[in-house]
Amino acid sequence: GPQEHFLLNAFGMAFDEVTASNLVRIDLDGNVVDGSNARIHKAGFVIHSAVHGGRDDARCVIHTHSTAGVAVSMLEEGLLPLSQHAQLFYQRLGYHDYEGLALDLDERARLVRDLGSYPAMILRNHGLLVAARSIPLAFSILHHLEKACQVQLMAMATGRRLNAVPESVSVKTAAQGFDSDDAPFGEVEWPAMLRHLNRIDPSYRS
Repeated sequence: GPQEHFLLNAFGMAFDEVTASNLVRIDLDGNVVDGSNARIHKAGFVIHSAVHGGRDDARCVIHTHSTAGVAVSMLEEGLLPLSQHAQLFYQRLGYHDYEGLALDLDERARLVRDLGSYPAMILRNHGLLVAARSIPLAFSILHHLEKACQVQLMAMATGRRLNAVPESVSVKTAAQGFDSDDAPFGEVEWPAMLRHLNRIDPSYRS
């Protein structure tokens, strides 16, 4: 909306406790504006407010500290264009150098600069971040980035030579990905994912 408010999970809640009704509405200055007096994690606010404030198209921002994502963020070479999942991010992935816990407001400008117009970014020595125009697309992008990190680590762990993909193929595959109308990432699988989640635990809708 015109107020440029966004939703963030409350500080101190486990992820499986987060529901639609206990998300916290805040503004770009970190003020809680829904009257809940809930606490928010300052580092979470700094990172998410940076992207929401700097990218008008970013209706959903997801940031994770998954084991595979953090491990790849520690590699000097970062994500390698090896798997099909990784090809989707060829020349479409930003990198942000580690500056400590993201508590300084002035880091927001550098986060936005390093993300640019990319759909995703690796926060070095930290984790993964995606930004997209919708929740389904953001989730799909993160799924592919996480899978790319997982399989890269598994392949590297074999100690065998890895099969490189020609750059022309990487360029072609990336163009067939998130920007292509022929591959509506997120839109098709999202309803099925919600049905699956509803079968497991529908409490998130509360």
